[in-house]
Amino acid sequence: MNDRKGFLQGGPSGLTERVVSISASAAELKIPFRGGYEHFKATERHQITAEGKLPVYEWTGRTAVAE
Repeated sequence: MNDRKGFLQGGPSGLTERVVSISASAAELKIPFRGGYEHFKATERHQITAEGKLPVYEWTGRTAVAE
């Protein structure tokens, strides 16, 4: 079972879920959101949350998905 988590920083304001599950070696995350994907890249920073001290993933851009 994978219970590692990361903290998302930046991106669209409507993206309310900021603590997400991550794989052990995730350098980049692709989060589905409103007909596309928000992209986040690992940083050296950490954020203190209710879930503990989590690695920070910073928003780098968006990919729209054609419908």
